[in-house]
Formats: sequence, C-alpha cells, structure tokens
Amino acid sequence: MTLLNIFKNFKNDESGAVTVDWVVLTAAVVGLGLIVINAARPAIENAATVIAGDIDAATEIGR
Repeated sequence: MTLLNIFKNFKNDESGAVTVDWVVLTAAVVGLGLIVINAARPAIENAATVIAGDIDAATEIGR
C-alpha cells in the first residue's frame, strides 16, 4: 500500500464520526443544564431559607 492510498483511506474513514457527534451533543446538554441551574439558583436558595425558617418555628412551638 502506498502512502497516498493510506491517506485516502484515512480521509474516507468515518468510523469515529458518530462518537464525535455524541460528544458535542453531550457537551451541549451539560452546558444547557448548567445555565438552567444557575438561573434557578436564587429561587431555590430562597425556598430553602423559607423552609428552614418554618422548621425552626415549628421546633420552637414544640418545646
């Protein structure tokens, strides 16, 4: 096999192309997830603070 044939075969080989597509799609999904989490973080922290206050109030009543 000549060097030119080796390069032609390498250029035409698409066996790893699907893997690259899945890596890109997975990275996009992870990136979008991080954006959503950062957008929802203030509301989640606020809800956690309210719940913690309710729990503290309930334990004070029960004493």
